[in-house]
Amino acid sequence: MTKKSVLGFAILAIFLLHACSLSEKQSGKMNDSIDKKVDDLLAKMTIEEKVGQMVQYNGFYDATGPAPTGGNAEKKYKHLKSGLVGSFLNVKGVDQVRALQKVAVEETRLGIPLIFGLDVIHGHKTLTPIPLGESASWDLKAIEKSARIAAIEASANGINWTFAPMVDIYRDARWGRVMEGAGEDPYLGAKIGVARIKGFQGDDLSASNTIAACAKHFAAYGFVEAGKDYNTVDIGTTTLYNVVFPPFKAAVEADVKTVMNAFNIVNEVPATGNKFLQRDILKEKWGFKGFVVSDWGSAFEMISHGFAADLKEAAMLAANSGSDMDMESSAYVDYLVELVKEGKVKEAVVDEAAGRILRLKYELGLFEDPYKYCDASREKELLYHDDHQAAALDMARKSIVLLKNEGAILPLSKNQKKIAVIGALANDKTSPLGSWRVGSDDGTAISVLEGLNKYTSNYSYVKGADVVTGDVSFVTELNINNTDKSGFAEAIRLAKKSEVVLMVLGEHGFHSGEGRSRANIDLPGVQQDLLEAVYEVNKNIVLVLTNGRPLALPWAADHIPAIVEAWQLGTQAGNAIADVLFGAYNPSGKLPMSFPRSVGQCPIYYNKFNTGRPSGSENSVFWSHYTDEKNSPLFPFGYGLSYSEFTYSDLAIDDADPKAMKVSVKVTNVSDRDGEEVVQLYLHDVTAAVVRPVKELKGFEKITLKAKESKTVTFLLTENELGFYDGEGNFMVEPGWFDVMVGTSSLNGLKGSFELK
Repeated sequence: MTKKSVLGFAILAIFLLHACSLSEKQSGKMNDSIDKKVDDLLAKMTIEEKVGQMVQYNGFYDATGPAPTGGNAEKKYKHLKSGLVGSFLNVKGVDQVRALQKVAVEETRLGIPLIFGLDVIHGHKTLTPIPLGESASWDLKAIEKSARIAAIEASANGINWTFAPMVDIYRDARWGRVMEGAGEDPYLGAKIGVARIKGFQGDDLSASNTIAACAKHFAAYGFVEAGKDYNTVDIGTTTLYNVVFPPFKAAVEADVKTVMNAFNIVNEVPATGNKFLQRDILKEKWGFKGFVVSDWGSAFEMISHGFAADLKEAAMLAANSGSDMDMESSAYVDYLVELVKEGKVKEAVVDEAAGRILRLKYELGLFEDPYKYCDASREKELLYHDDHQAAALDMARKSIVLLKNEGAILPLSKNQKKIAVIGALANDKTSPLGSWRVGSDDGTAISVLEGLNKYTSNYSYVKGADVVTGDVSFVTELNINNTDKSGFAEAIRLAKKSEVVLMVLGEHGFHSGEGRSRANIDLPGVQQDLLEAVYEVNKNIVLVLTNGRPLALPWAADHIPAIVEAWQLGTQAGNAIADVLFGAYNPSGKLPMSFPRSVGQCPIYYNKFNTGRPSGSENSVFWSHYTDEKNSPLFPFGYGLSYSEFTYSDLAIDDADPKAMKVSVKVTNVSDRDGEEVVQLYLHDVTAAVVRPVKELKGFEKITLKAKESKTVTFLLTENELGFYDGEGNFMVEPGWFDVMVGTSSLNGLKGSFELK
């Protein structure tokens, strides 16, 4: 390096250092400025107005029409006009948002703007795959972009706050809300949660195309017993610190603006009234600066839990425990002022909560322009934008997991003759949108049949059987077709005369989601019978699964030569599936959640504990196992095939620096086709003060390899990867031996070991 280049580099370094320092100072000044504005505004507010900021109402009338009269709607409207409402949810559309914002800003004493929240879970109008499906991509950049597009469309539709991402970790596929998160692993879940937060909030929260994110549900909602929604949670503290908390802690470190508490109890205390969770851990230990919002009516539900005698006591318990905003239970608006006057809630508690909420409103820029999210031209231009459709297609293709491909039946040739397509879901334009799609429109998904049209006209379609019958609604139970097999005969006739059969089976989009737990997680209704009937006449079957959770499919895994896990992929579902089936896209997805062989294995997860009796002798029954099922999953966490073939070699461990140990591996694409591979690193702390799982994901990298190309992937292991929490929340890094595995899934890989001294 020349003297001139050294000098230039030094000048650049000084400039960057100065710029960073200046940026930090400016950021600090901005924070100080907002803090002062919040304090000044709080000083002007009455106790009633402060409590009003802590109240969130569901949209209760057409805001562009006449004011409501009579009943609860009139009461809420009076609260709005009196400045006793801080936020609305489920109000969308520029006209509706503007009308309500106008009342808050122009008709109340202080003119404090409202925040408008909505469940923007996997897109808004343009829908990307359900979050569990997106997580199967293991592609953090694509996931961040997906959330960015959701924020652009939602903000154009008047929304400035989403109740996402859900960062709950869960292990039971029966739970309906598995579709809404990132799966069973806290390391992967934390990475994906941060990517979504970055996508929603962007680099500048005050911009008109960003929205505040919300990490939910704090905490342990994913551990509901028996996978039954709203059920009891009984969880140990080491699991809480090592499995449940890490994604939330990562969200706080990523500056997530809000956190939602949960419906469940933790240590027999409802999360909404849980001081340990909300004050001790979240706000004090982690230094969370945003605000906590309750889940829908969860303050009221503390009465049913047996924790509060009535709604007044519920308001007291929730506020004192750190729940800042009450969603739809009316606990705060009805009782909090009274509780302050009685001395049961200190006014400082109200000041803190209201201040946190006001701070976000300043950060969103709502005080500068309350109508910044009410631009009708942006709304018209950006919803369902072509660029968003293209990104949704990319995300959908990356989310597909190839589970089985015996005999290389896939990809199909464009010259393939006599293709049979069977299954009601193949011709469905709404079910692929999945659950939690409150901003979208029915019938806007590309169906599988429409996707196939890009590649071939040599197919015939028959339904075979309905999955559900009658009206389908987000809020009502589904009518499953458990009896009608009248379409079987036609499906069998078509299969007999076809060369290959595409069977599109699975769950309806509303089989999963909130309140959609299932005791049985096989193919719903008569679909299994249909699959077996077609197999009897044509074994050359490609099974395309569209579902919102892992399914137990042991018969299909044993008999069907090709299985494609296509989840519910959103607006571009059919195009993405066709691209994979015909080889225009080489599948690269990996499972973020284990698939059980039987529902009786649930909960099942890869990062289990060894137990004292992990295996038995040949004739012994006294070990940890089932007498009628294997212990292993049907398809393990991290698993997924490709049309390419990858090999691993040359595992090397460099432990020269114990604070930054390096593990490297050579990955080779030995096939004639370019492809992507997710290289995964797992660790096992062999002996520890707190027993550690048999393996834990501690690193991954998604790489692209051309045909016959090799790459060396290197992972850095620091104390963050090597340590763990004890039952009291103390982080520990202990000397001793570690096993390491690097491979293509949690099941298989190259193994080594090292000693941390």
